Amino acid sequence: MKGNCLCGKIEVETPDNTDLGLCHCSMCRRWSGGPMFAVHCGSDVSFTGDAPTRYQSSDWAERGFCSNCGTHLFYHLLPNNEYILPAGLFQDQDFQLSNEIFIDEKPEFYEFSNQTTKLTGQQVFEQFAPDS
Repeated sequence: MKGNCLCGKIEVETPDNTDLGLCHCSMCRRWSGGPMFAVHCGSDVSFTGDAPTRYQSSDWAERGFCSNCGTHLFYHLLPNNEYILPAGLFQDQDFQLSNEIFIDEKPEFYEFSNQTTKLTGQQVFEQFAPDS
């Protein structure tokens, strides 16, 4: 898949993926203005043109954006080097909404009718926490 930021100064290329998830956590909602429409792209992601600006938003992740136009480019999980990119970067891709996470943080003023797998924040942390 190929996409770019609003001004076109950063282009991104990832493996094809039609699976789309939503994150309702408070950080993603603050960052994106609503739920993050997230595409899990693994570690095989390349950026060309200007380098993304990176902001470490937690102990385990950083977020990237274009310093020229402000377009959100990625959520990067540091422990496993996984990039999760906003679906809006890829204008010609046909996605299928399959899951929603942090459903317990979703505000009541919106609702999606798609039948999806839904996980609370606690379930997400339990599922992805490193083995003790």
